[in-house]
Amino acid sequence: MWRMNLPFPQIRGNPNGISKIMKIMITGAAGFIGFFLGKKLLENGHTVFGVDNLNDYYEVALKKGRLEILNRFDSFSFERLDISDRSGVERLFGANRFDVVVNLAAQAGVRYSIDNPHAYVDSNLVGFANILEGCRHGRVGHLVYASSSSVYGQNKKMPFSVTDSVDHPVSLYAATKKSNELMAHAYAHLYGIPMTGLRFFTVYGPWGRPDMAYFKFTRAILAGEPIDVYNHGNMRRDFTYIDDIVKGVVKVMEKPPVPGESLADSGTSAPYRLYNIGNNQPVELGHFIEVLEKHLGQKAVKNMLPMQPGDVPETYADIETLVRDTGFTPETSIDEGLGRFVQWYRKFYRIFE
Repeated sequence: MWRMNLPFPQIRGNPNGISKIMKIMITGAAGFIGFFLGKKLLENGHTVFGVDNLNDYYEVALKKGRLEILNRFDSFSFERLDISDRSGVERLFGANRFDVVVNLAAQAGVRYSIDNPHAYVDSNLVGFANILEGCRHGRVGHLVYASSSSVYGQNKKMPFSVTDSVDHPVSLYAATKKSNELMAHAYAHLYGIPMTGLRFFTVYGPWGRPDMAYFKFTRAILAGEPIDVYNHGNMRRDFTYIDDIVKGVVKVMEKPPVPGESLADSGTSAPYRLYNIGNNQPVELGHFIEVLEKHLGQKAVKNMLPMQPGDVPETYADIETLVRDTGFTPETSIDEGLGRFVQWYRKFYRIFE
C-alpha cells in the first residue's frame, strides 16, 4: 500500500535541459501542443510515450499527420487510449515507469461545452482523476498539466494573475479546468507528488486546431466566404505562438516544485505550482485579422455578431512568476507567427497562389 507523503523521485536536470535518461508520457500527443512538445523532446534525445484517443472533435487526418511525424523517431511509442478508460490507464502506468507525465488530453472548446457537457466531464474530470491516480501509484516524479486562461471568466482586473480569484467560471470547460487545478493541489498535498499547472493563453501556429478562430478565418477568407467576428470585433486575446509555448513547457518540466517553496506567493506548502503561459501582449481582434489578410493576400468579408455565451472580451496574461522561476520569455510576434501559419496552411492543404 502507498503511504501518504512518500518522497517522489526528483527530476535530475543538467545545464542543457532535462536529463537524457527521461521517459516522458504525453497525453493528447496527437493534439496541437502535444505534437510540438513531443517533437521537441524527441529531437533533444528523450524517450516519449504518446497517448491519444484520436476523437473526431476536429478532422482526424490532422491528428494522424502529426503522429506520422512523431513516428519517424525510434524513441517514440504510441497507444490509442481514452484517459477516461480507468482500467486502460491503470494498465498503462502498471506496464511503464514514467519520470514525467505531461497531461494535455482534454475536451477543448468553450462553445462546444454548451451542447456537449458530458464529453468534458468524461475527459477533463474522470480522465484527469485517472491520470492523477496513475501518477500516484506509478511514483511519477513530476506531473505537468494543462489548465486554461478560460478559468479567469469575466475578471476585470488586467493582466490576469494566478493570485486572482477564479471562482466564477462562465463555461463548463472553464469549470473543469479550475477543477483540475484543485484536484492536482489535493494530490500534491496528500501524496507529495510534484504538480505544475499551466494556464494556456490562446495558442496558435502551424498544425493548429481547426476550431480556433485564426484557422477558421483562414479557411473562409481563401474560399471567399464571410468570417464570423464576435462581439463586433471588440475582443482582445493574448495570442501565444506554439514555439514559445513549447519552450515554456520544457522549462517548467525541468523545474518540479519542491515542498515549502510555493508558500510565499500561492498560499500552499505542497509541491505545487500554477503559472500563466502567454505572450503578455494582448492583440485587438481587428488588428489580428488585418495581419492575417496581409499574409493571405486577400481581404475578409466580416459578419459582425454579438458575444457568444461562455466567451470573454479580453485575455491578458501576467507571466511574472513564470519568468522569475524559469526565465521564460515569449519571442514571436503576431506578424511572424501568422506568416508561418499561412505558409504551413497553404502547403498542407495544397492551396497555391
